[in-house]
Amino acid sequence: MGKEEVTEAAHEYSGKDYQDPPPAAFIGIDELGKWSFYRALIAEFIATLLFLYITVLTVIGYKSQSATDPCGGVGILGIAWAFGGMIFVLVYCTAGISGGHINPAVTFGLFLARKVSLIRAVMYMVAQCLGAICGVGLVKAFQKSYYNRYGGGANELADGYNKGTGLGAEIIGTFVLVYTVFSATDPKRNARDSHVPVLAPLPIGFAVFMVHLATIPITGTGINPARSFGAAVIYNKDKAWDDQWIFWVGPFIGAAIAAFYHQYILRAAALKALGSFRSNA
Repeated sequence: MGKEEVTEAAHEYSGKDYQDPPPAAFIGIDELGKWSFYRALIAEFIATLLFLYITVLTVIGYKSQSATDPCGGVGILGIAWAFGGMIFVLVYCTAGISGGHINPAVTFGLFLARKVSLIRAVMYMVAQCLGAICGVGLVKAFQKSYYNRYGGGANELADGYNKGTGLGAEIIGTFVLVYTVFSATDPKRNARDSHVPVLAPLPIGFAVFMVHLATIPITGTGINPARSFGAAVIYNKDKAWDDQWIFWVGPFIGAAIAAFYHQYILRAAALKALGSFRSNA
């Protein structure tokens, strides 16, 4: 494709001739009769299982190595890479099957934006939480002594931080992630920039990586209620349960803000709705 053709392709999708895909059905009861729906649930379950298995093993491995050698293990940088890298890999593998959510907060944000139905959103969250529990359960089965000794990879508010700080860290961190998901998967952007090959899982994985670098010292970084819930269920200690609400409320608020920001400010859905209201007045 020559330079002039590329320019024409970019102008073709500059906005006027592009039509957003129709919103998903609100309830989506018809999805229960489709095999593709159950295949997507299986994909979300397995992806979240693998995500927790690899990442929690990394966390425990780092703590066990650094206990005997302060310079041993992968360090916080390595843990952040494990989380971001696994999200990149798993979103790449499952995007064409389930959308590659692997996170109830992402699913919630996409539901608010009418990208998925209520039934799909709820069932995805159930599959993700079950996958997380099984993934952490495998870690405990393989390395029970290390698992119990080094905290089981459970998210807890670090000493020296109050609950408001932890909640704020989870809200902002999840906003960064869900905002990146919306931007990387925006069909209008994909159409406009179709001449530029963009691998959507890459910026999503990098968002997870960067947020972990910032918030591991505060909350251990949740930004994924399934990840925090699965670790708390298997570890089952008071501190993990006492702080659990932070890792649900924070991510859901952050996801809601990201959905509103992308849909009603960046995509100007509010102006479209206002224009439609005026035309009917």
